[in-house]
Amino acid sequence: MSEVLLQCQGLTRRFGGLAAVNDVSLDFRIGEVHAVIGTNGAGKSTLINMLSGEMPASAGRIELQGADITAMPQPKRARAGVGRSYQRTTIFPEFTVFENARLCAQAAFARPWALWQSASACADTGTIAHEALEAAGLADAAQRPACTLSHGAKRQLEIAMCLATRPRVLLLDEPLAGMGAEETDRMLALLERLKPGHAIALVEHDMDAVFRIAERITVMVNGQVIATGSPDAIRTDRQVQIAYLGDQH
Repeated sequence: MSEVLLQCQGLTRRFGGLAAVNDVSLDFRIGEVHAVIGTNGAGKSTLINMLSGEMPASAGRIELQGADITAMPQPKRARAGVGRSYQRTTIFPEFTVFENARLCAQAAFARPWALWQSASACADTGTIAHEALEAAGLADAAQRPACTLSHGAKRQLEIAMCLATRPRVLLLDEPLAGMGAEETDRMLALLERLKPGHAIALVEHDMDAVFRIAERITVMVNGQVIATGSPDAIRTDRQVQIAYLGDQH
């Protein structure tokens, strides 16, 4: 069984009397896409926000490679190896594709002592940015303004920006949203390339894509996990069929 990089135990988030996430225990392993699915309001994005450190947990524990990071703030968590993307495109549209990636590398590998040197002159962050773009399949578009990319390529750029922080865990919140079939195929191919060196948590509504790419799937309903297992096990789980995939799936 592959190495667990990130895990949570009894993770809960309450908003007043509402438990948006309720007693969730999951693990995310290197070399594996672990998809989290559920209807709108199931608690998926709230879970990702807690794992990334952008939202505090009301209860429970989060561990990164066995170390407790429950109280660790998001910037420090990112530097420790937890990267994420968002539902909405979050790029710098007026900058080049390369500059978008370089800024993320710079944030992860800050050099506050180098006051005399332009940040753009840092060879290390430039190399990291180029490597991230190469990994994301955007090396040929490095000097293009980010605003000129297609929707799918912008989502690839977000992955590249995440990779530029050198994460081991990737928390991807609906990276396929708004994509056509060809763009979806490119993104799934990218995730396949990234799997060997990363643990990937994938929140996604595209069920065909989820069943193509995921090794494990967790189904959430009303903030709780109702099933976790292989795609075949989830597809045939009667409780899942009724609660989410549809009684006739």
